[in-house]
Amino acid sequence: MLSPYDEFPIHQTSHTFASIPSTDFSWDDGCYFGFFSPAEKVFLAVGYRVNPNSDIIGGFAILNVDGKQHTTRFSRCWRRDMTTRVGPFAVEVMEPLRKLRVSLDENETGLSFDLVWTGVSPAVLEEHHLAENRMRRTTDQSRYCQAGEPSGFIRFGEQHWQVDPAGWSCARDHSWGLYAERRPLSPDPRWLPPKIVQAHQRALRFWIILRAGPFSGFFHLHEDADGVQRDFSDVFGTALGGSLFAGWDSKFEIATARHEAVYQPGTRLLSKVVMAITDTQGGNWKLEFEAVAPPWIAQTSGYFPGGWKDGGNVHTYHGSEELALESDSFDFSIQPIDYRPYQAEADTTDMFGAGSSKVQGMVYLCAVKVKGPDGTVGQGAAHVEHWINGRYAPYGFE
Repeated sequence: MLSPYDEFPIHQTSHTFASIPSTDFSWDDGCYFGFFSPAEKVFLAVGYRVNPNSDIIGGFAILNVDGKQHTTRFSRCWRRDMTTRVGPFAVEVMEPLRKLRVSLDENETGLSFDLVWTGVSPAVLEEHHLAENRMRRTTDQSRYCQAGEPSGFIRFGEQHWQVDPAGWSCARDHSWGLYAERRPLSPDPRWLPPKIVQAHQRALRFWIILRAGPFSGFFHLHEDADGVQRDFSDVFGTALGGSLFAGWDSKFEIATARHEAVYQPGTRLLSKVVMAITDTQGGNWKLEFEAVAPPWIAQTSGYFPGGWKDGGNVHTYHGSEELALESDSFDFSIQPIDYRPYQAEADTTDMFGAGSSKVQGMVYLCAVKVKGPDGTVGQGAAHVEHWINGRYAPYGFE
């Protein structure tokens, strides 16, 4: 079939744009947006993904206000209308890689917003993610990330927030290709030989997008249980990468990064972390992050098994070709917390442990202070994605 995209000379295969070079249900394409204010203790997380092989576009909007979390989920079949609109939700590219509009019209769930996302520094392309198990390719994905400033409004019931660059910041990413297997659209492991366990497992992840006065940027790092930064054969890719910026044109690629983190007593919940970064020009940076609210919990997004009330996920059909819309609200102000996905099997787990009964958030709203190589200091806000899996010796986690 033809689509509006076929008008442009941008084809990546010899077929029309409606076709993709994979039949795997793990192949998808989509975006994430975060809008947040440390002063308000508000984090609005928005995402959508297109799965051409299940013919679904679906997504979510999570509003977390100091741990009180509301989620609106939306879905429809994709090829009937190959646009980035799902019922009341829409994403409009106003200027590629610089400005987008993200909106959710008034609807029955009570959450609505209309926000313009404007980049404050260039998008950073992560190294290509490639992983395999038993010589089957399990991840083959590209992703870029970008810091920005927002404007517009957010409304939930009687609550209203006017969003402006003075008090709010924003983050986003765009990724495509083979990503994570999402049950139930993945092979039943009982019919396959066990997956080969890699010699080194990822134990710690930091994935950070920040905006602080004249500074902004993105970086990530991954370490094993002994605190060694290394590449892993999993969905998250490389040991260390990213860049910091002073304005749009001054780029500082990260060469090394060390962290000193503090956690809430008796938990793995991040309280604060100090990053010491050296760029490839030899400049030394100090970044101080402080969590100002409980992290939002991604399991309600629908990206995980049982994220939708029918037991499905963002890639599955939810009973309507035109629009499926649902919502829920939880109090996640105290974590870890008992949480069960909808209609999930007792042993259902995925890469984030979404089938576990005790969960905690992995995306923190942080205030950030950045000291640049020349002594300039900037303050602002950051999206800090962080978790520890299993044993992590440097911080004493077993």
